[in-house]
Amino acid sequence: MYAIKNKVQLIGNLGQIPVIRTTEVGKKLARFSIATNDTYRNSSGERVRETLWHTVIAWGKLAEIAEKYLTKGREVAVAGKLVHREYIDKNGIKRLITEIVLNELVMLGGGPRYQNETVVEEEDLDSEMDS
Repeated sequence: MYAIKNKVQLIGNLGQIPVIRTTEVGKKLARFSIATNDTYRNSSGERVRETLWHTVIAWGKLAEIAEKYLTKGREVAVAGKLVHREYIDKNGIKRLITEIVLNELVMLGGGPRYQNETVVEEEDLDSEMDS
């Protein structure tokens, strides 16, 4: 294997419309969750469907695209890196969260105009070319 990197790819459906924020320096941030489904048979032979929720963070141009085109229930493919962070909530409890920082977005099944449209963050293309 050439190199192992921190990269995750998922296909799922949006749980809600993206929440958009703008930083003090004017850079946009979009936060949304996607649901992925897994089906398997348990020890009794019954079919079980399990849904997992993943938090996705998009910055800059990808945040603008998410704000404009992503809607609840829309099927998307995302690629990015896993980031773990911690914070103290308003009750003083330490919380640990894992998020996917987006660097590629493919909108699936949303109508003919946007079907299978791929968006790659330009900054990531530049950094990949330098490697």
